[in-house]
Amino acid sequence: MRLIVLGCSGSGPGPGSPASGYLVEAGAARFTLDLGNGTLGALQRHLDPWALDAVVFSHLHPDHCSDFASLVVHRRYHPAPPVDPTVHRLPVFAPVEAPDRFAAAYAPSAEERAATDLTDVFTFHPLTDGGSFPIGDAVVRAATVDHPCEAYALRVEAGGRSLVYSGDTGPCDGLIELARGADVLLCEASWPHVTDQWDAPPPGVHLSGVQAGEHATAAGVGRLLLTHVPAWCDPDALLAEAKATFDGPVELVVPDAAYEI
Repeated sequence: MRLIVLGCSGSGPGPGSPASGYLVEAGAARFTLDLGNGTLGALQRHLDPWALDAVVFSHLHPDHCSDFASLVVHRRYHPAPPVDPTVHRLPVFAPVEAPDRFAAAYAPSAEERAATDLTDVFTFHPLTDGGSFPIGDAVVRAATVDHPCEAYALRVEAGGRSLVYSGDTGPCDGLIELARGADVLLCEASWPHVTDQWDAPPPGVHLSGVQAGEHATAAGVGRLLLTHVPAWCDPDALLAEAKATFDGPVELVVPDAAYEI
């Protein structure tokens, strides 16, 4: 199994990276985890979008899903598609509101939103807490995490290896349980750790570098990959925080890099 970073900038694209999006190669399966701003362009450096077996979304904030509208255009209007997209509809695994939310993002006007149906080229499958589904040679499991909208961490298992993606979350047991014993935890670290209650960021949104390391330690993962660092944060400081609370290998992911799982 291999992880390719399409984008890793937190809360939106940064000067050197698209927003959140990852390509997973698991056996013969090829699928994305999230498609934030700019990631569809990055995907095309690594894989023809027509070769995707599925797209999976941890949650529906724009920095994790906004390029889906461009994928709609790609599948509907490509002048020479290798397959009939209305016959070979691409599976989408996402929170339950995805069909309506993606239609609203794609529709040219509010009046046309109700008439916009994306099921001509996609099939939508809602994620559930504790649910699992196959994508080719891989099995993906989902667990609810702590974020202001419906949000999931995702565990990919294939060939005896396991990758867990935190999505966006505040500190929560759901992420620890899903990640228990995983080979790799791809975990967000979105702000520096603050203990003063007056200066601390709001709860239930994101993890600090300290908290990312703590979750990796509690879950007993083999390796920690940090992601979702906003452009206004110091990535080296967040890396140092995570290293202080996790004894295993830790590194910051970078765009277009590939990581063997």
